[in-house]
Amino acid sequence: MSRREAREAAFTFLYQLEFRDEPVAEQRAQYLEQHPLEEEDIPYFTLITDGVFEEREKLDEIYAPYLKDWKLSRLPKVDVILLRIAVYEMLHIEDVPTNVSISEAVILTKRYSTEDSRAYINAVLGKVGRALEK
Repeated sequence: MSRREAREAAFTFLYQLEFRDEPVAEQRAQYLEQHPLEEEDIPYFTLITDGVFEEREKLDEIYAPYLKDWKLSRLPKVDVILLRIAVYEMLHIEDVPTNVSISEAVILTKRYSTEDSRAYINAVLGKVGRALEK
């Protein structure tokens, strides 16, 4: 497996968390039982899922100002989670370049969201990346 696959697994797990109330640790154990990852990918999966879940409000505050003509409350959950993951990586994962975080988010958007979403997610993350570099 790769970081790309671990990232995609993290995305699907974080999406699940949006709709279920069980404790995160319990849900993670069930998720990994149903969707096993390679042993070496579990730390990255856990880093992303824990970090994004714990910092979701902070992450939303970082990208929300760049949502031209959109309100955070109106974004599809899929897009919100993809934005959160990419921004989390930009902030906290030093060995993942900003352009890789953006590209990976766009790839997942192509798979799980709409063409319109792909365009604005790319634009929003590009602006976030440039702001963070300053």
